Amino acid sequence: MDARIGIRNTKSMLFKGLIVFLAFVITLPLIIVLLYIIKQGVMQVNWHFLTHVPAPEGEKGGGIANALVGSVIIVGQSSVLAIPIGILAGIYLSENPGTKLAYYTGLCVDVLQGVPSIVVGIVVYFWLVKPLGFSAASGSIALTIMMLPIVIRATEHTLLLLPPSLKEAALSLGVPYHRVILKVIVPCGFAGILSGIILSIARIIGETAPLLFTALGNNYLSFAVTKPMESLPHIIFTYATSPYDDQHDLAWGASFILLMFVLFLNIVTKLITRKWNIQL
Repeated sequence: MDARIGIRNTKSMLFKGLIVFLAFVITLPLIIVLLYIIKQGVMQVNWHFLTHVPAPEGEKGGGIANALVGSVIIVGQSSVLAIPIGILAGIYLSENPGTKLAYYTGLCVDVLQGVPSIVVGIVVYFWLVKPLGFSAASGSIALTIMMLPIVIRATEHTLLLLPPSLKEAALSLGVPYHRVILKVIVPCGFAGILSGIILSIARIIGETAPLLFTALGNNYLSFAVTKPMESLPHIIFTYATSPYDDQHDLAWGASFILLMFVLFLNIVTKLITRKWNIQL
């Protein structure tokens, strides 16, 4: 009997050791990428780098001010479009889980979430860019399509976690249904919805393929949403494929800025979900 218990304990320890080893193997590539980008990029970041536009072709120096402003504008427009639509769709799916419309809507959301970003870019290119030209607005539409599934599912799953007694108590007091949703249900699930929004922004801010087909890029600081506009992923691509070595260093600097922003958004999402015990 003691021998069997010893064998079981040995197998358990070996299995735990294997799990720990595999967990380390999974995190190792992330650690290597983080350390390498930090090592290559942190020395390139300074005030001039953040406040100046790219230097003319072949000249040294330059910065990413136009890309920072462009990314904020493009992602901001995408958020304005995707957040209200995504929240409303998520509310509908959580309130009507058994209907055919909800079933097919959920199926479309799942399929859309799996569509490659470059395919989204090509579709928006034929929809908007060919008839209207390259613009920041077209890039925002492409990123909006990518944001929607994440916001919808985060809203739906968060609201489904709320106890039915919340809605029943409000309805029993004679509160209209739409006010129950807007004043009781959505505020109670606000933390989970906010986590989904932050996660969706972190997802799209590093996308390059859709912007290559839509926003295109711009070497100058521009605020016109109907014209081509630069973004962080695109300027990284431009600098990295340049034949000049000094621009490769600038690509590392831009990569560091983008990585830190995405890392910050993911950390914020984890803190929110942990504080409110949300399962996304």
